[in-house]
Amino acid sequence: MTAAVAREELARVVREHAGRLAASLTSLLGDFSAAEDLVQDAVEAALRRWPDEGVPDRPDAWLFTVARRRGLDVLRREASYRDKLAQVTWWGRPDDPDDRLKLLFVCCHPALSRPAQIALTLRTVCGLTTAQIAAAFLEPEATVAQRLTRAKKKISGAGIAYRVPPAAEMSERLDQVLAVIYLLFNEGYLSGAGGRTQSRDLVDDAEWLAAMLNGLLPDEPEVTGLLALIRLHRARAIARFDAMERLVLLPDQDRSLWDRASIEDAIRLLTRAARRHRRPGPYQLQAAIAACHAEAERWENTDWQQILVLYDMLLTVSPSPVPRVHRAIALCYAEAPAAALAELDGLGADLDRYPVYHAARAEMLRALGRLAEARDADTRALDMTANPAQQALLRERLHST
Repeated sequence: MTAAVAREELARVVREHAGRLAASLTSLLGDFSAAEDLVQDAVEAALRRWPDEGVPDRPDAWLFTVARRRGLDVLRREASYRDKLAQVTWWGRPDDPDDRLKLLFVCCHPALSRPAQIALTLRTVCGLTTAQIAAAFLEPEATVAQRLTRAKKKISGAGIAYRVPPAAEMSERLDQVLAVIYLLFNEGYLSGAGGRTQSRDLVDDAEWLAAMLNGLLPDEPEVTGLLALIRLHRARAIARFDAMERLVLLPDQDRSLWDRASIEDAIRLLTRAARRHRRPGPYQLQAAIAACHAEAERWENTDWQQILVLYDMLLTVSPSPVPRVHRAIALCYAEAPAAALAELDGLGADLDRYPVYHAARAEMLRALGRLAEARDADTRALDMTANPAQQALLRERLHST
């Protein structure tokens, strides 16, 4: 086993079993913060020892033993807690879906800030250490540590319950969980800060979380939609950047490199959810748009009329200026640049700080021969983006205009 394969296997095992163990210990001990600390100690021990010693035959039991021993050695706050911990036994029982759902809903509680939700989810559910989270987001480790400490204090101080929300609250609370996974995926897919183009590890974590949530909530079509959306985008990951890490846009990608098996799997998921539930939501509709692109064998075969219909549906269920930008881009190819530009010009007040808006305007202005205005729009986009691949693409356009 190569070092890279060993690290990948270690990450998979820790991610799977650390989350299960955190959920089980929180349920048994009734103390989210204490359980999370115990598991993190065990995870850090695994990261130190397993690369040299190998992954144990029973990694779940190994993590539990280390966590339990650490708890008995360090956590001396009260006799009842100590006695309860001493009696806990890890039988490797089947996963309790309710435990893992409770853990996700605690980590993504609306009382926490979005950065705290993301950090806590990565640490507690995925088993990442503070150092790994800091490296993933290119932030100081001390900053992430403070964010996690504040989040756990908030959970304790606000009395946030370790439970699955009641039916009346489920939709809103599930939206919070899905938003965290979606933001995690977006940051990995095309990074917005830190001078990097992408982070495949964050994309991996987002897909794993979406797949786990889909297994726990198989009758929630928006969960399935988000999983399909992530898989459709990942299916063309290898074609998105060239050897120099320069961004390759959809019209120029080598579609023979796309993972057709993953595309078919994602479309099956999406189709099954649509037929079974008939409740289209934002993630399902975004996945359906991605599927239209994925199914086209060539850029010229893209079904732009169908994409426009899907954007209209998306704007009905989730009105937002950002999808209107992407609808305008589709309109440019379905009808004409002039019609698309007119639609974009009506969004300037809302999206003046959104680089994609200015880059899209530049493309349409160029198509209409208004080159000076196109240069101004590309310059505006360049000033606003921190992603090096996007910056390189915009500079190339400015050089050639």
